[in-house]
Amino acid sequence: MRFLLFLCFPAALAAQSADFATELAAHRSTYKKEFLTEERSPLKAAADTLNLDFFPAAPEWVFRARFEVNPTLVPFNMPTYSGHSAQYQHFGTLYFQKDGKEHSLRLYQNLKLINKPGYEDYLFAPFKDHTNGETTYGGGRYMDMRMGNVEVEGKIVYMALDFNRAYNPWCAYSDGYRCPIPPTENHLEFEVPAGEKMFKGERKH
Repeated sequence: MRFLLFLCFPAALAAQSADFATELAAHRSTYKKEFLTEERSPLKAAADTLNLDFFPAAPEWVFRARFEVNPTLVPFNMPTYSGHSAQYQHFGTLYFQKDGKEHSLRLYQNLKLINKPGYEDYLFAPFKDHTNGETTYGGGRYMDMRMGNVEVEGKIVYMALDFNRAYNPWCAYSDGYRCPIPPTENHLEFEVPAGEKMFKGERKH
C-alpha cells in the first residue's frame, strides 16, 4: 500500500488554479521517488519508474464531495489479492455529482495503520471503474486522504475528491503484496480517465 498522502483542497480552487498541472507534476515526481526509497518497493531502479504512466492533468476530475461520517464503525476483514485479509472499518462516505447524477465512494481506515504516529487521520479509498483492464490496472486503483482536511459550510462537510491522484497498488508491478480488493460499494459505473495508468513495463499478476 502506498502512503503518499495529499492535502484535500476545494475543487473549485483546483479547477481554477493556473498551477494545477505544475502541482500535480510535482506530486507525481515525489510519488516516483518514493519507490526508490521504500525498502519493500516493487520498483528498485530509477529506470523502472520511467515505465510509470499517467493520464494528463484533468481539473474536471476534481470534485467537491459531501462527506458523511459512518455512525457505526464496525471492524471487518477486507480481502486482498494475496488471499489474506486486513482489518478495516468504513469510516465515512463521499458523495459527488457527475453528469447530473450523484455517485459515492466509501472511505476506510486501516485499523493497524491508524495506530501508527502520523497516520491517525489517514483515510483510504480503493475503487474500480470502467478503465480497469483497458487503460488502467485491472485490479483497481487507490486514493489516500486525511480526514482533517475538510471544508465546513453550516452542518455540511466537504472534501476534495481528486482522481488525478489515483494510484496503482503494488500488485500492479509484482506479486507478493497484500493489496486490498476494492469493495463492490466502490465500483464506479463509468470511466475515470485520470490518475495513474497501466504500468508500461513487464507486469506480473
